[in-house]
Amino acid sequence: MERRFSATRAVLAAIIGVVAGGSVALAQVEPPLRLPGTIEKVEGETIWVRPYEGGGLFEIALDKKLAVFGVTPGTLADLKPGAFIGVGAMPQADGSQRAMQITVFAESQRGLGEGFRPWNRAPGSTMTNATINTTVGSVDGRTLTVKYKGGEQKIVVPPDVVILDYVAGERGELKVGAHVMVPVVKRKLDGSLGADRINVGRDGVVPR
Repeated sequence: MERRFSATRAVLAAIIGVVAGGSVALAQVEPPLRLPGTIEKVEGETIWVRPYEGGGLFEIALDKKLAVFGVTPGTLADLKPGAFIGVGAMPQADGSQRAMQITVFAESQRGLGEGFRPWNRAPGSTMTNATINTTVGSVDGRTLTVKYKGGEQKIVVPPDVVILDYVAGERGELKVGAHVMVPVVKRKLDGSLGADRINVGRDGVVPR
């Protein structure tokens, strides 16, 4: 009987250990650097965002100097010389970049993330944040030359490219059901999460 009791106690201890270990692992999960998702709860200066890919809710404290930008549908007419844009693209054999998505930044965002680097949307894709220098139209779309510190890129813009415009927004847009993207999720010293900038979709746009 004593032996059976000891075995039972050992099993219970193992189960408790697994549960405890699972809790610790969950607490140590790092949030994604970029967080696109839907707001499910708002309470004071805190929002709860559920990622589109799932994985539970993330509690995000809003910075006192939070910048909110509305993301609206754009058009080819927005791609004019002097505009500061972000281009998600795929490299082409001739060295150009074929645009998949173009974001026209608000003037207050000029210089944000300037440069050329890999993009995580698709294998091999790139991201270029730069100023439009020249534009050339054609029946197949148009071609842009964009310049950034240290270089430039030739961007091929197909007619069906997704174009988004960033405009100044308000905290009041951060409500339950809103589609948002937190560009940088910050881990505070106390372990909580925060954000000083949030993009919120307008007119059916889902920012990612």
